[in-house]
Amino acid sequence: MLESTREGGWDNPTEPIAAPLARYRQVVPQAWVDYNDHMSESFYLWAMGENSDSFFRYVGINEDYRAAGGSLYTVETHMRNIDEAGLGDQLSATFQILGNDTKRVHIIHHLFRDDVLIATGEQMLLHVDMNAGKAVAMPDELYRRVSAITAAHADLPVPEWVGRVISIPKK
Repeated sequence: MLESTREGGWDNPTEPIAAPLARYRQVVPQAWVDYNDHMSESFYLWAMGENSDSFFRYVGINEDYRAAGGSLYTVETHMRNIDEAGLGDQLSATFQILGNDTKRVHIIHHLFRDDVLIATGEQMLLHVDMNAGKAVAMPDELYRRVSAITAAHADLPVPEWVGRVISIPKK
């Protein structure tokens, strides 16, 4: 049976939950800069993945949890690149839960260079038992934590780009 453990995160039902969560900071290293002299496309997603990992640790999905076979997998991503970042720029990101059920978590990321929005991401996460090779319900404690954050984020605005489909308009 999967059991969530806390690692440096929120675990007190009376403690306020940040809305949105803002736990990720990173300086753009040389390895992230491409031939156009700005952050390469793949590293926008990398930064959002690091932002997700910070959330995972916050709710108790840590190395022990994964070693026991549990994790959240990203099953769909929609990313928008809005502006650029370059070598040495300070990045930060916010994390917002739009909704969840026992197996899924719908999230968004806002990635900033200083205070300038440079990218957004929308993702659907699925809770899995890696040993069984299938989606399963979150353990009660993990579900309680995720649901508490969802409730804390319920009053945040849902951006107009959420759920948007990529297409070329038909004439």
